[in-house]
Amino acid sequence: MTMRARALGASLAFLLLAVAPPAKAGVNLIQNGSFELGTFDSAPFDTLSNGSTAITAWTVGGNSIDWIGTYWQPGDGSRSLDLSGLGLGSVSQTFKTVVGQTYTVGFVMSGNPDGGPNPKTLDVTVDGFDFTFNPASGPSRSNMNWTPGSFSFIANAPSSTLTFASTTCATGGDNACAFGAALDKVSVSAVPELSTWVMMLLGFAGIGFVAYRRAQKAAVIETV
Repeated sequence: MTMRARALGASLAFLLLAVAPPAKAGVNLIQNGSFELGTFDSAPFDTLSNGSTAITAWTVGGNSIDWIGTYWQPGDGSRSLDLSGLGLGSVSQTFKTVVGQTYTVGFVMSGNPDGGPNPKTLDVTVDGFDFTFNPASGPSRSNMNWTPGSFSFIANAPSSTLTFASTTCATGGDNACAFGAALDKVSVSAVPELSTWVMMLLGFAGIGFVAYRRAQKAAVIETV
């Protein structure tokens, strides 16, 4: 292999490593996003009431939720949630943010297949943003047909609280709800700012120029 080819190969290899976005952009800011950790008492499911912190890093709101173990197929790991336990329920988690930074929220959703109205719906709120999603239809306990959902928001405070709340009630009363929307695999990650991408592109341009100069120099040396 000529000196010129080696120089170009090394430069191209460096470029391939450099094109990946900053690692911090892909970091999940949510703890226990698949609800695997916590104080779980029952194999099929646990019903958790308002104020419960049995699920590590999460707080239960509303009436109650069901923390699902072996009752149906999880969306990720071995556990998931039914956001309507004995009534309309919710889960919330607070995490650190940077004001003005854009973040992407991701999750998978389905619905309790045992009964109740369809479609089953859930509301997601964070920093004043409110989104409504319809989980997948036609799930069964052995195949929950988990469907991905996502959205982006711009943080307006040093910390943000993400809340998933059930809006499906089987009997029409908040105190007698069941068969709600199912939730699993929650994530929040920062979206790289425009300035970050500009700096990366400028870096690529600089690397390309250095590679060009090295190649030119190698060609001169080889012809001498």
